Amino acid sequence: FGPGKTARSPGTEQGIPIVKLHILIFAFLILGACSSASPPQARDKKLKIVATTGMIADAAKHVAGDRAKVSALMGPGVDPHLFKASRSEIVLLTQADIIFYNGLFLEGKLIDALTRIAASGKKVFAVTEKIDRQYLLEPPEFAGHYDPHVWMDPPAWAKVVEFIRDRLADIAPENAHTFANNAAHYLEQLDQLNRYAEQVLQTVPGEKRIIITAHDAFNYFGRRYSFRVRGIQGISTESEAGIQDIENIVSLIVSAKIPAVFVESTVSERNIRALIEGAAARGQEVSIGAQLYSDAMGKPGTYRGTYIGMLDHNITSIARALGGTAPETGMHGKLGEGD
Repeated sequence: FGPGKTARSPGTEQGIPIVKLHILIFAFLILGACSSASPPQARDKKLKIVATTGMIADAAKHVAGDRAKVSALMGPGVDPHLFKASRSEIVLLTQADIIFYNGLFLEGKLIDALTRIAASGKKVFAVTEKIDRQYLLEPPEFAGHYDPHVWMDPPAWAKVVEFIRDRLADIAPENAHTFANNAAHYLEQLDQLNRYAEQVLQTVPGEKRIIITAHDAFNYFGRRYSFRVRGIQGISTESEAGIQDIENIVSLIVSAKIPAVFVESTVSERNIRALIEGAAARGQEVSIGAQLYSDAMGKPGTYRGTYIGMLDHNITSIARALGGTAPETGMHGKLGEGD
């Protein structure tokens, strides 16, 4: 353009003076730079969190709220001791902003994959990392390793919630206040759950305070609420129960006149059925008290598909089956709401 001429917009008859045009272009460039540095999508982007188990995912959802999308690798009925990630699940892990796993060798077959992903620079955390080792149980048959089933103890699980809160605040400090408020509210619910457990489980007669299950997932629960715990299999479901193991527990059932034993949602009922048959052969009738949730929660979208719901179910079922007093529908009357 020559001096004093105007640039015309396509399809219009009126022109824009050149000086004004340069000012408009400069303004658009500045606005474009600002928007590219901090686009609305980036500001509003949700964290991608992947958790190995449903219990960890549930805690992360409560803490993160609407600031994250949380996915769980393992659904209901999945045994974490035996879990192997598929190709699509490995992809899900690699696309996460932060990964939470239990640790203490719960996810034994997944550790190599998690180690490789962490080595690539991803934020990968064992949620039991900060739990005092003096608290952890080290069963004789698991020498050198700790019992990983810490979620069975609500006050211990509260430490996990705090750990998740702190790690999320590290990665998204702009949301730290939200994470803190969400965690505080959830911790109050865990405290209420613990108080309910103490109330109803103390009604079980002393001589009946023995929990017999398919595998040793309830040791922290037993220590917290003063129950003896016997699992047919060991800490890991990879271990096999022998005939002598079955006979020893049958003798315990008969001598203590235990009224009920428990199956688990992630473990075969075969060994529990053998106990019932063995006790019947010695004249002791014993029933299945309930199916307990040990290594996985219930169906997604149900009350038992939450951490509080699964523990409420376990607490209520154990108390009622072993001669204690507990409301049939649990702590908040929600156990009647489907599976």
